[in-house]
This record gives sequence, structure tokens and C-alpha cells, in this order.
Amino acid sequence: MEALTTTELAGLKLVTRGKVRDIYELPEQPDCLLFVATDRVSAFDVIMKNGIPSKGQLLTQLSQFWFDFLEDVVPNHVVTGDVSKMPASVRKHEDILRGRTLLVKKAKVLKCEAIVRGYLTGSAFSEYEKHGTVHGIKLPPGLQESSKLPKPLFTPSTKADVGEKDENIHPDRLPSLLPDPSWAPVLTQTAIDLYGKAAEHALKVGLILADTKFEFGLLSNSETAGKPILLLIDEALTPDSSRFWPAAEWSEGKRMTGIDKQYLREWLKSGGGGFGDSQSSQQEGVQIPGDIVDATWERYLEAFRKITGRDFTAK
Repeated sequence: MEALTTTELAGLKLVTRGKVRDIYELPEQPDCLLFVATDRVSAFDVIMKNGIPSKGQLLTQLSQFWFDFLEDVVPNHVVTGDVSKMPASVRKHEDILRGRTLLVKKAKVLKCEAIVRGYLTGSAFSEYEKHGTVHGIKLPPGLQESSKLPKPLFTPSTKADVGEKDENIHPDRLPSLLPDPSWAPVLTQTAIDLYGKAAEHALKVGLILADTKFEFGLLSNSETAGKPILLLIDEALTPDSSRFWPAAEWSEGKRMTGIDKQYLREWLKSGGGGFGDSQSSQQEGVQIPGDIVDATWERYLEAFRKITGRDFTAK
């Protein structure tokens, strides 16, 4: 099966291509957007040369599970994931879009990434080792790699454009990224509440949610009587945006191997495909060999099956 790494949908206006998603405007519904999850894969903010077949469908269907599961915490931007219920301009592309597409409400995207960490790992652990902090937040001494944090920690970053790097920031800088600084405490608490409910579900199915990234938007229209409301947007709690660890294998001080994109990141960090060899400040993506594609996909599949309780079927 070939990976779908780009889309060209006649009759629809392309708004932007993200690291994974192509976003279109619809002539029939100017208040909505079409989110199409391709099979592109990125790591360290760099898009790889090849994708992972069916990955976009899995991400979309897993996100739909989480959007439904978390709707009592915060509303989300999803109108429907059923192509047959979308406008005619979309339905004519059903063979391409089935299973990987969401019709969503158009919202003002907040230019930050709401990262919540429950465990100390990755770049957060590296910073802690050097400075005793995470995103500049002082943490207790004596923590180890993979330690459970005293409480879930909100650690935002900037949301960079494609090709640029996100920047980890202290939560005190969050208000400056928002159109109204008063949204900062609301966004912070909402992200922590989302993490808490998702982590509880993950643990019930044998997984630890080590950390995750949420994105939010503000919706203000006749539906909201002109009053902005916070929406969960983009994707939710996928192996692209989260670290999931097998709970039975967790041990403080142990570097965990997750069922997520970390497997691919580790291959790249080891110099896989020549990644990191570029002398340019603009790192380029590499060709991922078939065995790494397959091994990464198996981890995505395992996460999907455990979290949703059902098998994944490409549509």
C-alpha cells in the first residue's frame, strides 16, 4: 500500500499544509474547514521524505475516539468524520478522503502548544539533569528518568510555522501568545483536566500517558452568541502527539520505549538515514527504510487497539 503524502482536491481551496494535515476551505460552508490527515510523518519538526501508509486514517479515527471521550471536559471543533455527510465538493473525493478527514468548525487557532507532562522524560529530563527545571519550572531534587512528577505539569511551547522550530517556554509567557491574556489560566486548567481524564483511561487499558500535546482555538459566531468559547482542535492524544508507555514495563530510572513515534525519533537520533549530518541550520527529512516504517506502524496499531478496544481497519 502506498502512503498518501500529499493531496490535491479539485474544487477545494488549500489553506495550508501542516506537518501532517492538509487543510481546505469549502465553498458551501465558509464557517468550516476540511482537515485531511495525510500519511506524512515528522520528527523534531522536520517532515520525512516518505510516509507511513494508513497513518492518517489511524490518527483521524483515534482522535475521533478521544474527541468524543473528552467532550465533557471541553467542546471540540469536529462537525463530522463521515464523508457521506459532508458537502458535495468533498463527497466527490470520497475514495481519497474516507477515514482520514474531519469537517470542523473554523476557529481562531491559539499560537501555542499546550503540553502536559505526567512523567519526566525526553527533553524535559535533559533540562532537569542540567538545571533542575522543566521549561524553567523548578522541580524537587532527586527525580530520575521516567519519574512520575508530583502532579501533572503544564509546559507550553510556541507553535511554529512548518519548517520552523517550536520553542519551549515558561508558563508565565503564555499570556503574551494569546489574543486575550485572560485565556491563559482557562487554557492551562483545561489542558491539565484533559490530561487527567485521558491518563486515567490509558492506565485502565495498561498504558501510561507520559506526556501529550493539545492545541486549542477560540470559536466566536452566532452559535456562541458572539462570546468566544475554547475548543479542542487539530488532533488529540495520538502516537504522533503523545508518549504512551506499557504500564507493566515502567520503572523509575529506566528509559522507556513507548508505543508511539519515539521509536522513529530514536532511530533518527542515532543518525538513521543520515539525519543530523546536514551542516545547514535547516535540517532536511530523510528516507525512512521499510523496516523502520513497519516497526513504527506496529506501535501505532498497538496504541490504537489498546486505547479504543477495537481493531483498526483502513477504509
